[in-house]
Amino acid sequence: MDYELTETQQMIVDLCGKIAEEKIKPVRAHYDETEEFPWPIVDELRKADIFGVYLPEKYGGLGGLNFEQALAFEALSRACGGVALSSGASGLCGIPILLFGNAEQRQRYLPSMSSGKRLGAFSLTEPEAGSDAMAVRCSARLDGDHYVLNGIKNFCSGAEVAEIYTVFATVNPARGARGISAFIVEKGTPGFSFGKKETKMGIRANPTYELVFKDCRIPKANLLYKEGYGLHVAQVTFDNSRTGVAAQALGIAQGALDETLEYIRVRKQFGQTIASFQAIQHMLADCGTSIEAARALLYSTTRAMDRALQPAIAQAVEKGTIVYDEMNNLKCRRWTKESAMCKVFCSDTAMRVTVDCVQMCGGIGYMRDFPVEKFVRDAKITQIYEGTNQIQRNEIAMMMVKQAASKK
Repeated sequence: MDYELTETQQMIVDLCGKIAEEKIKPVRAHYDETEEFPWPIVDELRKADIFGVYLPEKYGGLGGLNFEQALAFEALSRACGGVALSSGASGLCGIPILLFGNAEQRQRYLPSMSSGKRLGAFSLTEPEAGSDAMAVRCSARLDGDHYVLNGIKNFCSGAEVAEIYTVFATVNPARGARGISAFIVEKGTPGFSFGKKETKMGIRANPTYELVFKDCRIPKANLLYKEGYGLHVAQVTFDNSRTGVAAQALGIAQGALDETLEYIRVRKQFGQTIASFQAIQHMLADCGTSIEAARALLYSTTRAMDRALQPAIAQAVEKGTIVYDEMNNLKCRRWTKESAMCKVFCSDTAMRVTVDCVQMCGGIGYMRDFPVEKFVRDAKITQIYEGTNQIQRNEIAMMMVKQAASKK
């Protein structure tokens, strides 16, 4: 399918595809087995300027946004969703800084994130606050010119290797959702340490840790946007970042199908290749159709999102204002429903396709020394993080009902 990519967009796809094929594929099994962080691959992504594809040129980026980020993440994930997450997790930290950070915060943090010199991480989840984000208990108490953070965050992707963190904590538990605020925390801040490292089913090349805050003092200037707006910061961030999860899932699905096609074209049973059997051909057709439908939904959605968002970013950069305020001035709408649809459809597609790929490959598909089973393990998390697909369906349905009511 020709999606009429610009020269820059095609360059992103080609460059990430080359890195995936030449640098990631040969070592993906090693990083999956050892759970080491792929620093050599990160260096390749730094040299290729992939960390900044979604950031304005003022901050060293390529001037793209959600669509360009999706193109890069999809291409890298075709080789390994875990290795690709080294850039994706950093982007999840950068999005709220881009959208809600003031001019000083953007200038301080985004250039080093754009170059990949400093990686970022995003931390909302807690032991008692997963899908129920309003249950956040990590606290932030204002003390003069500093906030003092106390509590534990968990399931933080890229935690130990990152240097910049977007962290959510409550400044007033009695106010529930309106008591939560968002903060920028830097690695090495006294009182900030790491707890348990998780052992995971998939995306094992990207470390997942607990974050521990014990009387951690951060400057008041590190508050993102305003006190009490933290949950809103997270929600608007997810409106944009969930298409990144969709892109990761799409890449995983395509990567699994690529490997499967290579195998079943040469593997013979009963005197003919597996690919010649009609039952297998029907599975192939379903996999290919689902992937292309998912890609069409993702690409059209991210392009529409970017057309609406780019003018607000351009104005904020020019005037030194906050992007979110410019979004409101331009009456930009939220993309909650559409981004959730992308995540649901692409991740559900990834699980169906990768499981079918194991089935088409037969016994070898179940073996660790054959790449297809890894795609199944990597695909599963895309149905869970940044909001489970059950929560996404809640969001989609509520927005559909709200939109139907508004027409009357």
